[in-house]
Parts: sequence; structure tokens; C-alpha cells
Amino acid sequence: MVTKVRAAHILVDDKNQAHELLARIKSGESFEAIAKQYSKCPSKNSGGDLGYFGKGQMVKKFEDAAFKGKKGDVVGPVQTEFGYHLIKIIDTK
Repeated sequence: MVTKVRAAHILVDDKNQAHELLARIKSGESFEAIAKQYSKCPSKNSGGDLGYFGKGQMVKKFEDAAFKGKKGDVVGPVQTEFGYHLIKIIDTK
């Protein structure tokens, strides 16, 4: 059973922009480069990397999406009170 997820994310205000960025990632652009350019979260400086987190450490919608993903997946957009997230699952434990 997965108890921790290492994820990176891109946080934007606009749902349409999140979908556009997801399409660019799916067509081969670097998640990390897009995070550095477009994310409004301070984690953008590290390509969106949030490190490892367990249950109860992130807002519920974000956490649920991250824990449902598999290593290598990019999930989203996921809407939270902060905006729209694209979440890249880097690793699970």
C-alpha cells in the first residue's frame, strides 16, 4: 500500500491554461520547464517538486489525485482553493 508520494505540480489560476499546459506536456515538453515558467507556487524554482508527503499533509482534492496516480503519471487539472494543479507523480513508497 502506498503511504507516501513524491510529486511535482504546476499551479495556475485558469482551467483553460491548465489544459493547454497539460497538452504541451503530453506532446513531450518538459514538466519541470513548464513548472518553472508558469507555476505560481514557490516550488516552481525546483521544477514544481514538492518532495515526499503522506496522507493528511496536502489539501484533500490534491492528495486524493496524487495518491490515485502511478509513478510517471501526470494527473489533473485538479481544482483546489489555490487554483488548478497539474500533478506529476515522481515516486511512491
